[in-house]
Amino acid sequence: MTTVPQQFASDNYAGICPEAWDAMAAANSASAPAYGDDEWTERAADAFRALFDTRCEVFFAFNGTAANSLALAALCQSYHSVICSSSSHVETDECGAPEFFSNGSKLLVAQSADGKLTPEAIRALATSRSDIHFPKPRVVTITQPTETGQVYTIDEIRAISATCRDLGLKLHMDGARFAHACATLKCEPADLTWRAGVDVLCFGGTKNGMAAGEAIVFFDTMLATDFDYRCKQAGQLASKMRFLAAPWIGLFESGAWLRNADHANRCAARLAAAIETLPEIRLAFPVQSNAVFLHAPDRLLETLSARGWRFYTFIGGSARFMFAWDARAETVDLLAQHIAELAIEAPEPVDAV
Repeated sequence: MTTVPQQFASDNYAGICPEAWDAMAAANSASAPAYGDDEWTERAADAFRALFDTRCEVFFAFNGTAANSLALAALCQSYHSVICSSSSHVETDECGAPEFFSNGSKLLVAQSADGKLTPEAIRALATSRSDIHFPKPRVVTITQPTETGQVYTIDEIRAISATCRDLGLKLHMDGARFAHACATLKCEPADLTWRAGVDVLCFGGTKNGMAAGEAIVFFDTMLATDFDYRCKQAGQLASKMRFLAAPWIGLFESGAWLRNADHANRCAARLAAAIETLPEIRLAFPVQSNAVFLHAPDRLLETLSARGWRFYTFIGGSARFMFAWDARAETVDLLAQHIAELAIEAPEPVDAV
């Protein structure tokens, strides 16, 4: 087995970026009021309002599952339903938490090859039944970028939000890697969210250089009524809230939130460019953020794993590589080199998918 200097199986492998670390250290310099009544939490919430150029309500949670689930629960009654993509995180990777915290709101799943929802798919699900025996559609949730690394354009979000308004639905965005979408599209965060019709955003910090922490941002502030009670009941009200909030100050005031995402995206593009023309290799999806999915023969992937590289194959059998703020270009090149060596050793055609 080769000793691999850095792994790209998940951007959760990364450590804490210096800007977030320094902000936590600054917040640790003295005592402060508990449960969010501190200057750091106030500054962080104001930083979100400045970033999005609007008045919004901001809450901090420990992780993405809680952020998404509590946000959806705030939008739904137990007899409502949530329309999502078949590969969305709320459907595949949150252990029923959205249903649990909403006391039973059903997820209505639209099949999607690339993870994206379309206005047509939303309308088909929302209008499929209107009788009292079926859970009433209430919310649409989209993941930006999707689980396959695809990015919704501003126009695509506007089209979805227009459909939501027409059908009387709220629009939630799972933005675990929201910063990466902003870096790809080179647009203002407001243009991807409230200006395009998004009601609630879950903004991911963990995958962008923080130790832990997600922010739930309510652009429709009426929807945030009593949300602090939901957080408390769900065990998401941090007693030392300043340590969840302060890293956001470090990321936003320094601009690291966007630099980190842009670097991760560039590393993904670097790997894709190095391997996309190799024999046996085919990119499963266009590389639009910090993820690379590749189709390759089992023999190649097994040997790559034996060399010490870690990756996941849970989406369509393709190997997924994720890049974080701390990805090193030389290690990306080493991965590309190993893939190239294995592709050239014993070429065999990749079956069309």
